[in-house]
Amino acid sequence: MLLSRLSCVCLGLCAPLALAAQTSVPPAPSVPASGVPVGSAAVEQRTPGADDGMRVVVGFDGLGASFRGPHGTATLRNPSDNSLAVGRRYVMQTVNSRLAIFDRQGVPRYGPVPTNTVFRGFGGACEQELSGDAVVRYDQLADRWLLVLPVFRKVAPRTSPPGPRTAVLPVPPLAGELVTPLPAAVPRGPAPADGAYAMCYAVSATADPFGAWHRYEYTRPLFPDYPRPAVWPDGYYTPTSTGDDVIEKHVCVADRARMLRGADAAEQCLIVPGVNFLNTSDLDGTRRPPAGAPNIIVAAGGTQLQGVIDADALQSWRLYVDWRDHRRTRLEGPVSLPVAPYRYLCGGQLTSCVPQPGTERRLDAQGDKIMARLVYRRFRTHEALVAVHAVNTAAGGGGVRWYELRVGADRGLALAQQGTLAPDGDFRWMASPAIDALGNIGIGYSFGGASHFPGQRFAGRSPAHAPGTLGFRELRLADGGASQTTTLRWQDYTQTAIDPVDDCTVWYVGDYLRAGDTAYSTRISAVRMRGCGR
Repeated sequence: MLLSRLSCVCLGLCAPLALAAQTSVPPAPSVPASGVPVGSAAVEQRTPGADDGMRVVVGFDGLGASFRGPHGTATLRNPSDNSLAVGRRYVMQTVNSRLAIFDRQGVPRYGPVPTNTVFRGFGGACEQELSGDAVVRYDQLADRWLLVLPVFRKVAPRTSPPGPRTAVLPVPPLAGELVTPLPAAVPRGPAPADGAYAMCYAVSATADPFGAWHRYEYTRPLFPDYPRPAVWPDGYYTPTSTGDDVIEKHVCVADRARMLRGADAAEQCLIVPGVNFLNTSDLDGTRRPPAGAPNIIVAAGGTQLQGVIDADALQSWRLYVDWRDHRRTRLEGPVSLPVAPYRYLCGGQLTSCVPQPGTERRLDAQGDKIMARLVYRRFRTHEALVAVHAVNTAAGGGGVRWYELRVGADRGLALAQQGTLAPDGDFRWMASPAIDALGNIGIGYSFGGASHFPGQRFAGRSPAHAPGTLGFRELRLADGGASQTTTLRWQDYTQTAIDPVDDCTVWYVGDYLRAGDTAYSTRISAVRMRGCGR
């Protein structure tokens, strides 16, 4: 069943098309919902993992309150919108509107700089506007870097051609030099009534992030919030939200093959009405899916804006893209996949949820959505997906609900196993998963509660562990030293990345506060599970 319509096809620059009105509904109550639906507790893992076969091999602080890099200190925004990409020699991090590059031991080599620095000289919205929610990925199939940068403010159409498509990453002045600093953005006037939003893509021309980048700008008629780019052989797939008060999502795909060459490249977008936030499948490893395989998209059930916060299924779609004839691009679904019942942690997003020591300020848990990444890996015997989200637990806390899904020959999904990590009454939320080359599953997540400052932890499992359990002993990556009191917004997301060197090590980034700080720091950790890597 086709439940979407093609909204936009563009080559490098895209003009907005007229669209039907969005479906708007009254906001749901902000009071968090407690309790669990019948059947939810049956899949809770209440005994912590005891297997010591998991260890941290690298750990260092990234962008945050105490960070100082070659180009100064970071200007923080909240939420942090943490994103991470790992290459063969470097690690790249974005935090909301700032970017930095480290070597693999954690030494800062570049930044912090505004995320739109990559678009210097390109002109237009990508250079002129500095929005948050920048996301980075490393394309293991091509050994290239990908930066996706949304523009949240309507801008006027271009009146002149863009600058050079390909340009070398600018080198700003070093901190302390008596020169004019690189500007964050070009000052602009009020947003034009007939303007459009934009999504900006930059793809490195080589594996060297300090070299040349191919730059693209696609204008959008819909607000491009919360982008979650994913790498797939036939495209870079980027779902977005179109607003917090509409039940509608946008999923777009850019022509990866042409972008890697720096050629003119199209972006195709589809509007999907009546759905929760969508996540497109993101490739771990270098074994490709079968030729022509569609990208698989998954969303949680329920609809927070309509007060439906309990569900017992996941929803999935298959997106087939055709670059020769965009009229043949199609989205098939949704298909409902039954799972154990669940209730959104604290009733969903933008609710005062996770308690903290010494303050009445509670933190948001983004409990309404499947979190990034929806990871895919192909093995010799099967194809697997792992999805995660945060749910209420029977003990009154929050748990990480995770699913391992198998992809059938017809590209349909089947549930292989599921579980909720809930060994106590504390809160585990805002998770991100990965699958290593041996089939180990690793999941990083935020941890906190009434007696624990918010920080970051990591759990995982081997295929030898009991089904539905994360059997490795939980790792403490960053113990918080203070509560966040300035806002309920906590990160909005965390992120994993598979190491392209060994296809085993799982890198992960998340927030914590140091003792005495009022603003967040970030912790970048590399975790290795038994049997994989050195």
